[in-house]
Amino acid sequence: MSSDPERSVDLLALYDRALPDVYGYLRARCGSTALAEDLTGETFLAAVAAVRQGRDPTVAWLITVARNKLVDHWRREAREQRSLQVVEPAEDPWDVQLDVVRARDVLQRLGPQHRLALTLRYVDDLPVPEVARLLGRTRHATEALIVRARAAFRAAYEEGSSDD
Repeated sequence: MSSDPERSVDLLALYDRALPDVYGYLRARCGSTALAEDLTGETFLAAVAAVRQGRDPTVAWLITVARNKLVDHWRREAREQRSLQVVEPAEDPWDVQLDVVRARDVLQRLGPQHRLALTLRYVDDLPVPEVARLLGRTRHATEALIVRARAAFRAAYEEGSSDD
């Protein structure tokens, strides 16, 4: 590939020759047409960059680039999933299946600090730092209070369910 027009022609020929292999490789592995198309586009952009640097990419090279693009995508996806799990922990199914009337009764029987912490956090849906500010406590002390209050609530709630 000595001159720019020749490189363009060679790149177009490579594209025509390699597109079915690159797209097929990605489509078979990622399970999504849209993702396979995006990664195929990124792969051929890498080929354009390689040609501009004076290299002659091959179909095998493009398949390697496609594999690396897919691996990078999976890594990004895994990082995003991990950060979502840290930010929004999975909901405990026990918490979802509460009887509202009994839950209010149990909440009223808790000590004032526990009742206040749980009400501010879960009924008023305030973030922990705001609950801490309202209670005049540190964030860590408030988190510990909420953990203890939840344990007390759960114990009292489950105790009441054995009476049913």
